Amino acid sequence: MKTAVLFDLDGTLWDSSAQVAASWDAAIRDMDLPYHVTQEMMYGFMGRTMNEIAYMLFDKEPKDRAVELLRICTDYENKYLENHGGVLYDGLAETLSELKKDHFLAVISNCQEGYIEAFYRFHDMGKYFDDLENNGRTGLGKADNIKLLIERNKIERAVYVGDIMGDYESATAAGIPFIHAAYGFGTVPEGTPKIDRFTDLPAVANRILTSAL
Repeated sequence: MKTAVLFDLDGTLWDSSAQVAASWDAAIRDMDLPYHVTQEMMYGFMGRTMNEIAYMLFDKEPKDRAVELLRICTDYENKYLENHGGVLYDGLAETLSELKKDHFLAVISNCQEGYIEAFYRFHDMGKYFDDLENNGRTGLGKADNIKLLIERNKIERAVYVGDIMGDYESATAAGIPFIHAAYGFGTVPEGTPKIDRFTDLPAVANRILTSAL
């Protein structure tokens, strides 16, 4: 049976909030716009689609211009992250290597196209993952992207790992179990399977995936 562990990125595999805020703020300064981005603001954007973030950040602009301004920021961001990276959670590489022995691994995020790839390139993480999907490429929400990736790869059983309520809701809507990365940025309903450290994941994921057989 083909089993998979699917991942959110921000707050689950890494924290790039400081780097993304710095890159967006630099792009905004270059465009001489009356906006400012902080790391704290980034936490409020977590889990949202790119259009939703654009409307929140550039709230005084027409929606089509807001989307275009955010596109400029995210293009700048991708280049910035390729050279600066983010903060990886402890034990990430070792744990992914262990999981990859028995499971298909993929990242599914509500980010722009190129963001996951920047994570892969700077930190040499691409070798651990078999596929990826994102809102920027498909225009779909996370639940639909989970279903799309599962169907594309003929995965028979999967679990999704994320840190915020939107991740929990997306996994539920996609019809797969959810594991809460409790060290991340958000909370989910009590009683949800969780990990307090990334290194706890193999035991929890294996228990869920094998109990469903």
